[in-house]
Amino acid sequence: MEKELTIDILSSVQKPARYTGGEFNSIIKPAAEVEATIALAFPDVYEVGMSYLGFKILYHLLNKEQGVQAERVYAPWIDLEAKMRERNIPLRTLETKKALRDCDIVGFTLQYELSYTNILNMLDLGGIPVLAADRGEEDPLVIVGGPCVFNPEPLADFFDFAVIGEGEEVLAEVMTAYKAWKKAGKPGGRQQFLREVVKIQGIYVPSFYRPVYNENMTLKEVQPLSEDVPPVVYKRVVRDMNSVDFPTAPVVPFGEIVHDRISLEVFRGCSRGCRFCHAGMVYRPVRERKPEVLKDLARKLVDNTGYNEISLISLSSADYSCLAPMVRDMISEFKDERVSVSLPSLRIDSFCVAIAKEVQAVRKSGLTFAPEAGSQKMRDVINKGVTEEDLMNAVGAAFESGWNSVKLYFMIGLPFETDEDILAIADLARKVQYKYFQVTGKRGCKVTCSASSFVPKPYTAFQWFGQNDLETIRRKQFLLKDEIKKYKNITLNYHDGKTGIIEAVFARGDRRVGKALLLAWQKGARFDGWSDCFSYDRWLEALSEAGLDKDFYASRQRGENEVFPWEHVSPGVARGFLWREWQKAYAQQLTHDCRRSTCTGCGVCQKLGVNIIDYKEEAEQ
Repeated sequence: MEKELTIDILSSVQKPARYTGGEFNSIIKPAAEVEATIALAFPDVYEVGMSYLGFKILYHLLNKEQGVQAERVYAPWIDLEAKMRERNIPLRTLETKKALRDCDIVGFTLQYELSYTNILNMLDLGGIPVLAADRGEEDPLVIVGGPCVFNPEPLADFFDFAVIGEGEEVLAEVMTAYKAWKKAGKPGGRQQFLREVVKIQGIYVPSFYRPVYNENMTLKEVQPLSEDVPPVVYKRVVRDMNSVDFPTAPVVPFGEIVHDRISLEVFRGCSRGCRFCHAGMVYRPVRERKPEVLKDLARKLVDNTGYNEISLISLSSADYSCLAPMVRDMISEFKDERVSVSLPSLRIDSFCVAIAKEVQAVRKSGLTFAPEAGSQKMRDVINKGVTEEDLMNAVGAAFESGWNSVKLYFMIGLPFETDEDILAIADLARKVQYKYFQVTGKRGCKVTCSASSFVPKPYTAFQWFGQNDLETIRRKQFLLKDEIKKYKNITLNYHDGKTGIIEAVFARGDRRVGKALLLAWQKGARFDGWSDCFSYDRWLEALSEAGLDKDFYASRQRGENEVFPWEHVSPGVARGFLWREWQKAYAQQLTHDCRRSTCTGCGVCQKLGVNIIDYKEEAEQ
C-alpha cells in the first residue's frame, strides 16, 4: 500500500503545489538536533493557511528555540483526501513529511467556527484518535489556540489543552516544559504532563473541569476538578510588541495564495469598542510597534521574500499613530523597486485621501469602507462612532482624487434593527453615488454593497442577543435586494444565512455541542466554510441526533445573570462592562475610545497588568 504522496497522485489533483513543501525559507533542522516536533496545523487549504500571519510568527519563533522543530500542515482538499483514504496515506507535515501521529504536539488555530470539522478530519487523516479520551501514551498532544479559543467548549472533547491569548511567549514555555518532560522519560505519562503545563499562565486543560447544568438546560457552573487548577484561565498577552521577534524571512509559497504579499503587523489590539466585534475585545489593549522597528522589518522582508507589496495590517491600520510619516518614508524607500504599500482596513473617520493617494502611487486599487450599518441609529447602537457626514467627506475626497468606485460593508440582523434601518443601506449607497455626481458632474459611480448576517460572539456586548432566525434574515436580505434593484450601478452581495446559524451554535455553544460536531463529521462534514461543501440539512440532522436544539444556542436571548459556557477562560474583559455596553446599545448611547482619553472600565489593563502603548506624541514632535 502507498504510504506517501507520489507523482501520479499529485498530478491528478487540483493545485499539487499545496502538498509538495520545499518552499523558499522553509526550515528543516538536522534530526540529531531535534528534541521535540510541533506541527502547526491550519484547518483549511494551503492558500488560506499560508496567508495567516499568526502561524508565520509562531513558525519563526518556535524554530528559533533550541531542539524544537516547527513544521506546517494544512487540510487536504476533497480530491486528495479521497486518494489518501483509498491508499491509506496518512496526513504528513510539509517540512519532513512526518505523519501527524509521529509528531510530539499538533497545534490547531481556531480562526473560524465552521472549520472545526476539518480539525477532526485532519486528526483522523493523521492517524490520531479524534477524541482526547481515546488517545494513548504514544499519541501526540493536541492543542488549540487563536481567537475562537475564547469559547473552547464545543471542542473540549477533542483537544488536550488550549493556549488562551497570544502565543509568542507562552508556546516557548510549553515547549521548554515538554522537552524537559520528554528528556526525563515522560514520568507519569500524558496526565502528569498536563498537570505540569496547566501551571503555565494561559493554559487551559478541559479534562480538569466539569460543566454542571440546570434543569432548564442552561449552564450552572464549570467546576475545576482539583484545587491546583485555576477557576478562571486568563489570556497571555505580549506587553510590548517591540520586544518580540517578528519573522523577516517567512516561507514563500510556490503558487498564489489568498494574501500573496508581505504582511507587516503595525500594532495589536483595538479600543474603538464596536459592540459586535469579538477581535476588538479579545485583543485589547492597543500596543503599537515603533515606526523605526517597522521600517527595519519592511526592508528585511522585501529583501528576503521578493514580494512587491507590503500590507500594513492590524484591526484598524489607519489608527496607527505614526501612519502618515511612516508610509511616506516607506514609499520613498521602495518606490524605485516597484514595491507598493497598502492599507487593508480603512475607517471612515480616520481615512486620509492624501495617504491613500500616496500608497497607491505604485499600484492603483479600489477603496473599501465599512459603515457597518445604513442608519445613524444603528451606527450608534453598535458604537461605530462615525456619521453619514464622515462617509460623505471621505468618499467626496476620494472622488476628487480620481476614484470612481467604492465598496461598502454592512451587517444585517443586528440588535434593535428595523426594516427602515435595512432600507437605509440602499439609501446610503445612493447618496454615495450622488456625492460622485456633485464632485465630478458625472454619473456612473459604481457602488458595491456587501451585507453579512450578524453572528453574536462571546466577550462582546451582544453576547446576550438572540440571533435573527433564518426566515427573518432571508426576509431582510430580499427587502434590501429589492430596494437596491431600483438603482443603477449599485450591486449587492450577501451570503445564505444558514452558515451563520451554525456559526452561532458553536460561537455560543457549550461542551454538549461537541457531540453534534462529531456526528456531523462522521456524516461527511468538512470545509463547512466553503459554500459548495456546506450542508445545512446535515448539521440539523447531527444536532437532532445529539439531542440539541439550534435555537437554544443561536437565537435564544440570554438573561442578565445567565452563566456563559466560556467564562472560565477570559481575555480580561469584565462582564459588568459588557452588560453596561449592552444597555447603552439599547439606549443608542456611545462609549468613547479609551486610547487617548479616560478609562472606560473594560478591566483588561488592570486585570492583566498591561498598558496601552501609543506613539502619538512622538509622531507629532
